[in-house]
Amino acid sequence: MKPKLLWKSALGVGGVAAAVVVAATTVTAGPGSLTISNVATANTRSDGYAPASRLATELRGIVQAQGSMRVENPGTTTSYYGYANDILNAAGEPQMVATPTIANEATKTEPDKNTYLVFKDGLPGADPTYDYGTHFLFQGHEAGAAGQGMITRVNLDADAAHRVTVLATQDVNGKPITTIDGSTWDPFAQRLLFTTESASKPTYAATPGFPSKVEDVSGALGQGGYEGIQDDGDGNIWIVEDIGGALKPGTTAKIPNSYLYRYVPAHKGDLQNGKLQVLQVVNASGTPITAATQTAPNSPDQLALHTYGSSFKTKWVTVHDTAVDGTAPFNANLAASAHDGTPFKRPENGNFRPDGSFTQFVFDETGDTNATSIENDTAGGWGSLWQLTQASPSAGAGSLSILYKGDQTHAGFDNTTFLSKDELLVVEDAGDTLHGQRNALDSGWLFDLGANFAGGAQPVRWLAEGRDPSATIDAANNGFGHNDMDNEITGVHVSNGDPTANGILGAKAPDIFRAGWRWFYTEQHGDNRTYEIVPRTSNATGATG
Repeated sequence: MKPKLLWKSALGVGGVAAAVVVAATTVTAGPGSLTISNVATANTRSDGYAPASRLATELRGIVQAQGSMRVENPGTTTSYYGYANDILNAAGEPQMVATPTIANEATKTEPDKNTYLVFKDGLPGADPTYDYGTHFLFQGHEAGAAGQGMITRVNLDADAAHRVTVLATQDVNGKPITTIDGSTWDPFAQRLLFTTESASKPTYAATPGFPSKVEDVSGALGQGGYEGIQDDGDGNIWIVEDIGGALKPGTTAKIPNSYLYRYVPAHKGDLQNGKLQVLQVVNASGTPITAATQTAPNSPDQLALHTYGSSFKTKWVTVHDTAVDGTAPFNANLAASAHDGTPFKRPENGNFRPDGSFTQFVFDETGDTNATSIENDTAGGWGSLWQLTQASPSAGAGSLSILYKGDQTHAGFDNTTFLSKDELLVVEDAGDTLHGQRNALDSGWLFDLGANFAGGAQPVRWLAEGRDPSATIDAANNGFGHNDMDNEITGVHVSNGDPTANGILGAKAPDIFRAGWRWFYTEQHGDNRTYEIVPRTSNATGATG
């Protein structure tokens, strides 16, 4: 890695940063020695302004699917990858752009977390006569008309007519699928797992073929504000929750209200029988850090947790056991609180360090996403990165330490994925309010967590997110009452698509653009484009491996 430059902030009125220079200039990522140069600045935000996204010099993006792409099997609720059929024009197509005669838009379905898989024998689609190839990208959709969700599959080897398949809009009992956030592949269960970011909605398991068999597994895994979800080598399932807490009195700082969970199945792949556990962090006096100990602004526990060089003992506490508590769906957030779990400020995603041991779990904290929070610089308001270290993935105890405290330039961390053994990709979801306060749209960051990493070491910006014209129109019209506004980076995902246990994220170090390793992300909201990142010098339409 080339030398870093120290980052310095220039604070303006009210602590809002003026123009800034990020710390690092380049990073050399992965065994293939890919160099990623820093994108110097974020895109600014202003009325009517639709700047293009900017990638690091060495990278380029290929659109593999976008919202206006017609699916191969249109139905009553949706006919396009990113639009519901709730508001139609005179031709019966979704109203994708407001007009003088129709001052509204169809609901944008917002494809979210990407999961890439390779099935050497292929998978069936809606057309039984068509060969869909072997490379597939799966998504749940975070929005939908009247709460209707769906699961889609982008068939990366297919032609335009067969490019996107709607795998399911209902579960096996005929109930409409609710809107979905996170996803992963469980090789032991041979199922895709989908989270719904709601303490009253199902957690799903789904087959990858068409039509997908979708089952509610929240009798064992629970219902929560679940977002990130990952397997480990022992067959446990790690779940990261995102439920914003109430505001602390007289402030815009939020009470931590989101937990880190581990589901321990009765046996590998069992999604019906097992224990759900919550992470409990213990302070220096041996007392569990709970919501109650973090209610006051800048509470001692919060300040200590967010201090570089600190380390806290952790243990896993069982909050639900199907053998004792039964298999009815349950509210995991309430159970975690009742068992003195330790909440954080909206953690959204996490990944194992990819060395095959599954002993280091790195997860983020989105924070308060408001430049006026009094806890921004002190207690995680800007967002954070954490590392949980254990002797094994099934160990009952471990230790927690903070890797990085965000600042106004690096804030609102959301999806994460490892690009190599040491390089972690982190993307922002700072939100419309913070975009305006800091006059900067979201960015994608690359953190080098290698041997020379020290708490606070600054990342390289690999993506300065833009704002497409559709999102700019939404921003000017409050989303027409039902659509999000500024574009958001989501679903950043690096995988070789191996559907066996050897392909679990964390089992091996990625070798990006080699040996089948591919890199995806979605520019959510607006046109809802899903990109594959390839080398700038590549002439391929995707590194299929």
